[in-house]
Amino acid sequence: MNIPHSILPSNYQGSETTRQRVEEQIRERFGNEAAEEYDPLHNCLTFRQWIASGFIVKKGEKALQSITIIEKKNEKGEVVKKYPKKVSLFWRDQVEKLKEEATVVAQA
Repeated sequence: MNIPHSILPSNYQGSETTRQRVEEQIRERFGNEAAEEYDPLHNCLTFRQWIASGFIVKKGEKALQSITIIEKKNEKGEVVKKYPKKVSLFWRDQVEKLKEEATVVAQA
């Protein structure tokens, strides 16, 4: 499926290791060609990011697993703690365009 680049971009700021882990999951499930087209900013997003972009995850699809590092800051804005957080992502072939009336309901 061709996903337009006009969708809301991801806030991906992960490491190369994280990117490679997600790419390998895509390769295992969808093949080499799909893995080569992987773009963490536009075609592999969270459930909420897909909804906000007018797409819905197809029934029965299983998420790809990723990890992001969360930074906890003090009142001065200094990082005092970092911890990993699991993130569930969906590849572009796992979503479909919402129908017009469903898009209005999802945005409400």
